[in-house]
Amino acid sequence: MIRHLMCCLFVLLAVPAKADVQPMPLNMTQGVTEVSQRVFDLHMTIFYICVAIGLVVFGVMFWSIIHHRKSKGAVAASFHESTKVEILWTVIPFVILIIMAVPATKTLLAMEDTTQADMTIQVTGSQWKWHYSYFGEDVEFFSLLATSPAQIANEREKRSNYLLEVDRPLVLPIGKKVRFLITSQDVIHSWWVPDFAVKKDANPGFINEAWTRIDEPGIYRGQCAELCGKDHGFMPVVVIAKPQAEYEEWLQATKVAQQQAREEEQRLLAMQMDMDELMTLGEQVYNTRCAMCHQANGQGIPGAFPGLAGQGLSVDPNAKLEHISIVVHGKQGTAMQAFGPQLSLKELAAVITYERNAWDNNTGDTVQAAEVQAVMDGQDL
Repeated sequence: MIRHLMCCLFVLLAVPAKADVQPMPLNMTQGVTEVSQRVFDLHMTIFYICVAIGLVVFGVMFWSIIHHRKSKGAVAASFHESTKVEILWTVIPFVILIIMAVPATKTLLAMEDTTQADMTIQVTGSQWKWHYSYFGEDVEFFSLLATSPAQIANEREKRSNYLLEVDRPLVLPIGKKVRFLITSQDVIHSWWVPDFAVKKDANPGFINEAWTRIDEPGIYRGQCAELCGKDHGFMPVVVIAKPQAEYEEWLQATKVAQQQAREEEQRLLAMQMDMDELMTLGEQVYNTRCAMCHQANGQGIPGAFPGLAGQGLSVDPNAKLEHISIVVHGKQGTAMQAFGPQLSLKELAAVITYERNAWDNNTGDTVQAAEVQAVMDGQDL
């Protein structure tokens, strides 16, 4: 029981990743949903029970030590076990556990009830980003860390939401039951938003379910809560909750933007981009998507991620197609992901061009969108 009390005290002092809070609270996140409030209330109920038990146990212990000390002439009694005492200290903890178990079970059942959802979103984790797909809406996107490498390297002042900011947050309506289907493309991740009391593992090859109904508009932050690799700390979650009208406006605007992007992709197939345009865009894409593994200087991490500067496919004039294929399709058995589904044709062409010409690689090769598309389609160039 003392160990249980110490665990509760540790939880009490834990600092949650609550949205837009400057003074860090000492207690558990209270949250903005009915379920998170029930979890908070359960936490406080169990905590007070543990405190009461601790006071009773330590009170009796210290009273016994003080009033039965040797200096007062106390003599240790010699007696055998008492059946009444044995029954008493078995029944009392059992009753206490039942009192704890009833509200805990009700809360757990409520957390797992994903039925009658108003909308469904698939959440897919991969190193080190989240992908969101809105079922029935033809809207999907990747959400990546927006904190700059310069801040991580202490070259710039860190912003207030350091490592808890993304380029594209998940947008949800308030007052609607949202079901999450959570999975992974590579290793085990964990999608965690404390304000919603949602923390669910993303396992490759499996789908876990969770849900929320947000009561208040706002920005809510979380992160991957599973040790998923070298850059585990660079995988935040940001959710923006909007009133229904504002959410519908965002959804329609996003649909239009994504449709326009698909149309632009088709126009790119007939275009030839020059080296300067490709290198400028390629550097931006490389620094946001590739530099964490291969380093900004292209030197890689020995034993983990290969270098690109002055070696390998990046400088082989006969390996252009293979270079495109690896970036597009990834490489099985390694941490190299398939970036074909993640980047546009223009971004893919630009970043491969950049890798073949940055850091004095100077192959002189430019990669065009049509070449990338041909590799995606399995065609020989």
